[in-house]
Amino acid sequence: MLKGKKVAILGDRDGIPGPAIEECLKAAGAEIVFSTTECFV
Repeated sequence: MLKGKKVAILGDRDGIPGPAIEECLKAAGAEIVFSTTECFV
């Protein structure tokens, strides 16, 4: 479903961090173009 798609990831420090989302999307075949973990308050 995500094979060949480019994605930008915004993870949440108190939720799911960017690297965790990145690993899941890589396994689904997505190409990661940007990944970060931010603190939203």
